[in-house]
Order: sequence, then structure tokens, then C-alpha cells
Amino acid sequence: MTTKTSSVRGRPRRFDPDEALVTAQRLFHAQGYDGVSVTDLTKALGINPPSFYAAFGSKAKLYAKILDRYALTGAVPLVQILRADRPLAISLAQILEQAARSYAADPLATGCMVLEGTRSNDLEAREAACGFHLAAQDVIRNSIAEHYPLEADRLADFVSTTMAGLSASARHGQSLDRLLATARLAGLAIAQVLPALTTSKSSGRSDSG
Repeated sequence: MTTKTSSVRGRPRRFDPDEALVTAQRLFHAQGYDGVSVTDLTKALGINPPSFYAAFGSKAKLYAKILDRYALTGAVPLVQILRADRPLAISLAQILEQAARSYAADPLATGCMVLEGTRSNDLEAREAACGFHLAAQDVIRNSIAEHYPLEADRLADFVSTTMAGLSASARHGQSLDRLLATARLAGLAIAQVLPALTTSKSSGRSDSG
């Protein structure tokens, strides 16, 4: 006669890749890519190094997966904001305010993980972060160019530079109120630069009389 043993009691907790990404993302965001070791990751994830490499390939490959996740769940939703039916100046100002709020949302993981990653000492991680950063810049620049092609480069640079400054200031512990004050001041500057026109396709057409 055999005795059945429980299939649950005493069994090690099953490794959940999705949960692991959440944990690793928070670690990378809080400490930066260079500040996190494989030992830190395996300890936080509760796995040994062989299991870590089998699951993710390398620290840099795990970071790339996390950047994909961050773009969907943590980054400023540029496309959604810029596609809204309203004047461009308002949308750009909202991007900056949303950036300020996002960068200060978690006091233990401040700033933009992508922007901070562009300064990584690891070439593979830095290139991955720079790819996301350049893609975001293109979204902003292309949206501006649809309405103000002559202003696209300098305005996109201004928005991107302001976001980088907000991220760095958040990392240095600046409060949300101060970040928002900076974002709103930059929004006022954008409104002064852009012509006081509607952004509809009909704007700019000459009157044929």
C-alpha cells in the first residue's frame, strides 16, 4: 500500500518570469543599471545564477526586456497625449507635467529609467536605452513637424532636454511641486514660441477670395 504525498506542501515556489520582470525593473530603476549586479538580481528573484542565465541570457538582455515593459507601463504615454484633438502647445505642456509626476511617483525609483540608462557604463545596456530615447524623441519631433515643420527640431530638443532635466532633478530628490513648477514654466515658454493658431489642417491656407 502506498501513501499519497501532497503535490503542493513542501514544493518550492514556482519561478514566475513576469513577476521577476516587475522585481528586476524596480531594482534597476532604483539603483541604475550599473548599480545592480547579477548577485543582487538572483537574490531579489530568489534563483541561482544558472537559473538566471537560463531564463534571461544575461543581465543586459534582462534589462532590454525590462525597457520593453517600462515603455508600456511606466513611460510617459507620448503617442496618446500627442494624438489628442487639441492645440499642440497644450499637449507638449502635458507631456512635461506628466513626466514630472511620473519621475517623482515612486520615491525609491525616481527619474526616467530610460534616460538614466543612456548614461550606463555598459555598452549593450546603454545602446538599448538610447534606442528607446531616440524613438521617443522622434515621436515628439514628428508630431511637431506635422504642424510646425520649421520649429520641429528646436522644439523637440527643448522638450527632450527639459525631460532630461526633470529626470535628473527627481533623482537628486527634488520635490514634485518643484518639478511641476519647472514643467509648467517650460510649457509657458512653448506656448510663447508657437504661433497663436489652431492646429487644424486648414490653418495656414491662404484665402483665395
